[in-house]
Amino acid sequence: MSEVVIIRYNAGNIQSVVYALERLGVRPVVTDKADQIRNAGKVIFPGVGEASTTMNYLREKGLDTLIASLTQPVLGICLGLQLMCRFSEEGNTQCMGIFDAEVKKFPDTTEKEARLKVPHMGWNTVTKTDLDCPLLSGLDNAPFFYFVHSFYATAGPHTAAETFYGLSFSSVLRNRNFMAVQFHPEKSGTAGEVLLRNFLKL
Repeated sequence: MSEVVIIRYNAGNIQSVVYALERLGVRPVVTDKADQIRNAGKVIFPGVGEASTTMNYLREKGLDTLIASLTQPVLGICLGLQLMCRFSEEGNTQCMGIFDAEVKKFPDTTEKEARLKVPHMGWNTVTKTDLDCPLLSGLDNAPFFYFVHSFYATAGPHTAAETFYGLSFSSVLRNRNFMAVQFHPEKSGTAGEVLLRNFLKL
């Protein structure tokens, strides 16, 4: 299997992704070196953190333009998904624009005035809207995955799956070789393993 690279940057949660891949028999390379990222067979862009400071770091390192230029399969996870969108309300941040979506903060209340607990934390269903999305192959139409996030990506032309939490949002995005998930496959049991295996097969 070709080399899998995880992009190292100033965001948490990388080690849990490393462990998940190692359980699947893959030993990824964790790096911020442009040549290693560009020449990898597959690239994973995970993250937990704040959008504006993270985008500033990526720009300083030139990683924002590097990621957007990649042609191999790329998987964004959690903050990785949000930074691959056009814009985030978190810190009024211009992001990479790989996906035609905006990232917004969950409201305190829904239209029916029911209070939402923010962050959205725990298990929730992911409903396929793109039945050909290779990440979701072999999964039920509404598998459960584990979420932890306060901001969400709006639905749009690159939405491959949606989740409802007070409102519907994009939980999977797909555009050419770029795919991203809002949930944490590395913490999502069997369904998460299936999704990661699907990515490794691309």
